[in-house]
Amino acid sequence: MPHFFINSEKKSGNRIIIDDKENYTHLAKALRARIGEKILLIDENRVQYETIISRIDSKTIEVEIEKSYYSERDLEFNLYLAQSPLRSDSQNFVAEKATELGVRSIIPIMTDNCALNCSVIEKKIPRWNKIMYEASKQCERAVIPTCENLSDINTLIQSNRFDRIIAFCERRATLTLKDLCKKNPIKRNECILVIIGPEGGFSKAEFDFFEKNSIPMLTLGNLILKAETAVTVALGNIIYEFENYRQN
Repeated sequence: MPHFFINSEKKSGNRIIIDDKENYTHLAKALRARIGEKILLIDENRVQYETIISRIDSKTIEVEIEKSYYSERDLEFNLYLAQSPLRSDSQNFVAEKATELGVRSIIPIMTDNCALNCSVIEKKIPRWNKIMYEASKQCERAVIPTCENLSDINTLIQSNRFDRIIAFCERRATLTLKDLCKKNPIKRNECILVIIGPEGGFSKAEFDFFEKNSIPMLTLGNLILKAETAVTVALGNIIYEFENYRQN
């Protein structure tokens, strides 16, 4: 069933009115929805509604709720991705796949070998947010992630937003993610920042910075991966290791 985000204020009794332009246009014009078809809706409180369309007019769609429940389509810990943006389609791929893998947000970071300059990154952030929003609908995310404003590694480390920070650095890795999680398992509700560099890798100064600030530098194995591949492998492995060594 198609999946859409709504505001709980649109619910009245057993009915929901869809009148925002984006959702209405998508349903009525793009999908050519018809009375009797079923759609999934979710509100800002993570309440999922299984509904059936009961009325369509020129500006609104009305649905009847058949079932509602709290959505569990989310990670049990808070995963953030700090990543040096890639060119064009590669970064679009990262935004989509990171959303599917449950990140709370992507934080673009300027690194020494970043492929894009600051002005280009800032102009592309709305586009990446749009991709993340659409991916959230397609994979039925309970919470919509965002692409944050451009930052840098030092600012993130000094922000005290995260319980744990790790970096994937093939050239200077000291241990594997498996070894790290075995010694210090990821906890439920823990906030984890994953740092992944550009296609050209981190600079020596950035490696030294990680070392100076006691940020674990991890390897993804013997193979050298493209940056967008490294993102999906790293996030997928973190989710796996949480399940393998999970702690409450």
